[in-house]
Amino acid sequence: MIEYKNKFIFIAGPCVVEDRRKTYDIAAYLKDLTADYPLTFIFKASFDKANRTSLKSFRGPGLSLGIKILEDIKKRLDIPILSDIHCRHQIKYVKDILDVIQIPAYLCRQTDLIIEAAKTKKIINIKKGQFLSPHDVKYIVEKVESCKNKNIFITERGACFGYNNLVVDFRSFPIMKKLGYPVIFDVTHSLQKPSAAGGISGGDSEFVDSLSLAAAACRVDGLFMEVHPDPKKALSDKHTSYDIHKLNNLISKLVKVRRVINGQV
Repeated sequence: MIEYKNKFIFIAGPCVVEDRRKTYDIAAYLKDLTADYPLTFIFKASFDKANRTSLKSFRGPGLSLGIKILEDIKKRLDIPILSDIHCRHQIKYVKDILDVIQIPAYLCRQTDLIIEAAKTKKIINIKKGQFLSPHDVKYIVEKVESCKNKNIFITERGACFGYNNLVVDFRSFPIMKKLGYPVIFDVTHSLQKPSAAGGISGGDSEFVDSLSLAAAACRVDGLFMEVHPDPKKALSDKHTSYDIHKLNNLISKLVKVRRVINGQV
């Protein structure tokens, strides 16, 4: 089980597994970088992006090859792995490999999917739907708890604000923290402009630093972000992926903010 109590949770990686070598290199870079900070690092990448806007968009290598790539990275680097599932049949193939099973935001009300995932007793990362209030998350949590699973993360990823835009209501963090589980901020997805770039999502990655630090000041328990060595060439979410080479500076600032709010300075 991942040790995350009293530690800042940092979930990061590319949006999707693009290829074996690049995904491994990103994971290795992140492991080395985060080793110098007081946080729990979890590597994330999707083996299949099933909720793309366009049929032409890159989805990843798929379940069979994608989960093997993630398993290899986990074994070689000895790091915890998170990925998302989209249907119940995938669970039996990923439950012995993934440390965190993620329920995508668009599927957060799919009861059968949540129940089946919860039965694995793995950490279930619930992405709050763009259409849900933070108060409604308690009903999703209750579904996981009904399986006697209290290994739960709750992740904020913005709320719909008209067409093709998202906003973050920072009141959602203290509201959801009352449920008693770690609350994570998915900063890069929160800066998306869904389907606003001609069949793909646009976004405002320039605000990643500002929103990340603001969330840390609101006492979130962790940060979720998609990173890439060359965001403009990322095969998914290129408009919001964060340049991996800027991470050291951002994490350093996050640690300082947390020290201040925790009265350690």
